[in-house]
Amino acid sequence: MLPWDAGSYWLVRVLFHRGLAAIYLLAFLVAAKQFRPLAGEDGLLPIRQYVDRHSFRERPSLFYYYPSDRVIGVAAWAGVGLSAVALAGGPSWLPTPYAVPASIALWLALWGLYLSFVNAGQTFYGYGWESMLLETGFLAAFLGAGPTGPPVVVVWLLKWVLFRNMFGAGLIKLRGDDCWRDCTALDSHYETQPIPNPVSWYAHHLPDRFHRVEVLGNHVVEVAVPFLYFAPQPWASVAGAATVGFQGWLMVTGNFSWLNALTIVQAVATFSDGVLTAVLPVTAPTASSPPLYLQVLALALAAVVLWRSVGPARNILSERQVMNTAFDPLHLVNTYGAFGSITRDRYEIVVQGTAEDAVTPDTEWETYEFKGKPTDPGRRPRQVAPYHYRLDWQLWFAAMAPTPHRSPWFLALLQKLLDGDEATRALLESVPFPEGTPTHVRAVRYRYRFTTPEERRETGRWWVRERVGTYVSPVGEGDLRLTRA
Repeated sequence: MLPWDAGSYWLVRVLFHRGLAAIYLLAFLVAAKQFRPLAGEDGLLPIRQYVDRHSFRERPSLFYYYPSDRVIGVAAWAGVGLSAVALAGGPSWLPTPYAVPASIALWLALWGLYLSFVNAGQTFYGYGWESMLLETGFLAAFLGAGPTGPPVVVVWLLKWVLFRNMFGAGLIKLRGDDCWRDCTALDSHYETQPIPNPVSWYAHHLPDRFHRVEVLGNHVVEVAVPFLYFAPQPWASVAGAATVGFQGWLMVTGNFSWLNALTIVQAVATFSDGVLTAVLPVTAPTASSPPLYLQVLALALAAVVLWRSVGPARNILSERQVMNTAFDPLHLVNTYGAFGSITRDRYEIVVQGTAEDAVTPDTEWETYEFKGKPTDPGRRPRQVAPYHYRLDWQLWFAAMAPTPHRSPWFLALLQKLLDGDEATRALLESVPFPEGTPTHVRAVRYRYRFTTPEERRETGRWWVRERVGTYVSPVGEGDLRLTRA
């Protein structure tokens, strides 16, 4: 028997659980640091809006009944603690009869807590990787723990999530922007993506021929390779390795929160213990069969997933395919995809303030710096992923329009800056008024592009920008409250 023929998934489960726990830990840290100023009691989108506009049935969340910052904080830090326990393999410390029930309870608790944040987070939690983490995390509860192996059917359900993740992303590109079909998408993507990282500038300046090959490779990995996830070994592992390499390149060249890291964790399900022990300096014990009740739960889970997959499967096959959509309030089976269209120009909103009593043509404006945005043309792009700066991401979407009419939270942001709100200030990299508050703020819209190699050698800058309009005219205390009333 060839080494990769071994059918055990004990080591696969260990790697998968540890990787997923690390992502959960990061996600709950983000919630602990950012949820309250973004969507808490006095957030940019107050949690009361979620409670007033939705029913618990539509968007179940612990915060529907307890919409308070105190409860939000307790839930976030509880998630951090439980994630740390999962990362350390806590359930496996228990005697064998208790390991599996403890594992189920732990992973369901993580899923339920994070579901509360996603369903109550409104615009700031409207990303595809939120549903993906919930769907993947729910399946993780049924993989078992301790010396027993996982139910094979759950491993295949993880492959099904990975398939929809990758194949959905591939089809949305082929059906979307022409630049994916003529292989020019990456001529501008590295420059116009939400938050470029330090390598993005270099990737943007790779030869056009290389970009064409990249797009072709993208189509192969996202459209053809996913079918091999369900093939016998070693072909499933070959497909998994191709997916891991592809996601690794995306991590090197951009900041996409934990989307790529989570996809890599999902891809662990394409391997087997035999493959892993053949290529890595690790060993796997001989695992016993999962307990009968876990096998029954796994089959019931498979039936539910099959039933809930009808809508997502139809969506994938539809000419009107939509991406990143949850088909039920529990986010059990969803559709995924990214960058079905590519923006050709990069717009940024630059927020500024002044302490002068009156605004005149000679007013000196000071600039607020965000943690991941390229506000200062001379600042090198930062590597922030897999951490997720939610305000920075929403600013990228907001800048696509010439006014904030589609981003009502932006006016609330300006009001918080006028008030000198400390929680909001903590979301920013630097505030030009550390000892006081501005008398007026404004928002200016710029078009940014990467410098050429020659421009960078001459100026040391990473970006060139030109002003294209005023996003919000200068406003002072009271002006925005009247506007938002």
